[in-house]
Amino acid sequence: MNKINDSAWKNEMKIRLDFNNMMTDFVGEHGISVEDIEKISDKIENAKKAMVEKRKNGKMDWRDLPYNQDEIVDDILSYVNEKKDKFEAFVVLGIGGSALGPIAVQQAINHPYYNELPREKRNGFPKLYVADNVDPEKLVYLFQTIDVTKCLFNVISKSGSTSETMSQFMIIKKMLDEKLGKDASEHIVCTTDKVNGNLVKIAKEEGYKTFIIPSGVGGRFSELTPVGLLAAAFCGIDIKAMLAGAAFMDEICKNDDIYKNPAFMYAILNYIGMEKGKNICVVMPYADSLKYISDWYAQLWAESLGKKYDNEGNIVNVGPTPVKALGVTDQHSQVQLYTEGPFDKMIVLMGVDKYKETIQIPESYKEIPSLGFLGGITQNQLIQTEQMATEYALMKSGKMNMTITLPEVNEFTLGQTLYMFEVATGFAGELMNINAFDQPGVEEGKNATYAFFGRPGYEEKKKELDSKPAKKDKFII
Repeated sequence: MNKINDSAWKNEMKIRLDFNNMMTDFVGEHGISVEDIEKISDKIENAKKAMVEKRKNGKMDWRDLPYNQDEIVDDILSYVNEKKDKFEAFVVLGIGGSALGPIAVQQAINHPYYNELPREKRNGFPKLYVADNVDPEKLVYLFQTIDVTKCLFNVISKSGSTSETMSQFMIIKKMLDEKLGKDASEHIVCTTDKVNGNLVKIAKEEGYKTFIIPSGVGGRFSELTPVGLLAAAFCGIDIKAMLAGAAFMDEICKNDDIYKNPAFMYAILNYIGMEKGKNICVVMPYADSLKYISDWYAQLWAESLGKKYDNEGNIVNVGPTPVKALGVTDQHSQVQLYTEGPFDKMIVLMGVDKYKETIQIPESYKEIPSLGFLGGITQNQLIQTEQMATEYALMKSGKMNMTITLPEVNEFTLGQTLYMFEVATGFAGELMNINAFDQPGVEEGKNATYAFFGRPGYEEKKKELDSKPAKKDKFII
């Protein structure tokens, strides 16, 4: 994509946030008023200052990713160019953001049946598989699908102790060692911390190519690091354009006027909505290409903002619940609830101005009025009209909703979208007075797993688990 230096084109590709239907002017008493926003002006100003200070002090290193990775990108592209013709598939071993990000980007940019296409229709790039769980059936079936001797495996773990990912790595390494001997190392590439953790040590000892996750960037904010960029590049996705889109959105997000800053306004609306009891945030793209953005967003939003304690250590048990939906598919399964159910949700529709393809509906069955009206229009018009109809139905029911629109789905607009959601998450954390960048609830589950398996150093946790109440048979049917 050579348009990323064209300012006119970039402005044409600017994503839009329409929040009219969040406001009382449109949805009535269950909406948000301008006065509601003004009432928290002090919180907003403090949040703005905190965002600036934290970035300056290295506590939001993910915000600098659009600018400080030129050498890393060159290294990735050089490595991809060297290796892509040697392998049939690129296999990601990761979980959480290490899997959700690559899946979301691949689905957004490439052909939805990418792996089924012959190699020449993939422009010579390998297939992509993401092993994102430890379900034994899925892993075995993956091995039945691929030839491990013709695959490059990307092990992604910052700590090198992620049980799920490292267990997959251990299984695959044994298979490669048995089949390839000393050549096995050419089939493994690691993405991990520069200094700390098991994986970087293993990589150095066993001679694996390594890409570094910046130390100040957490997993759910890591898609614009080698965590996501390497997999994207191996599938022919323009990672420079993704970073350019993020940089473009970063400039927009520096605007102090909240009515011109989509990330800040998105966070403000969600915060006020939560204060009004709208604790469920439904993200509903009207494009299959954006389907897995909802999955990626769900982790970002839930893991960042669902917290027991505030910044002063008070128990608050706060957090929004993200829900994934897909238009128009879920008009036939979930929208009934959203239009006529309780006033506990806000709906985020995602639309596209220009789809990558156009298909026209034939002018058939003119004698049947309920079908004939479709003849001659395009599926593009149909999906866009159904999106507008859902927006109207929600507004008429008094249900808060807003719409994010991408002029088209490409690497530049995708970079904007990811970055906007990330900034919004950080800003929402400041408004909520919680730490949006830790995940103690996740750590508790990890620690319990380690203790169950007798990992050294977790003896006290094992004692705690052994003393838990015994289950009662009468509560098991």
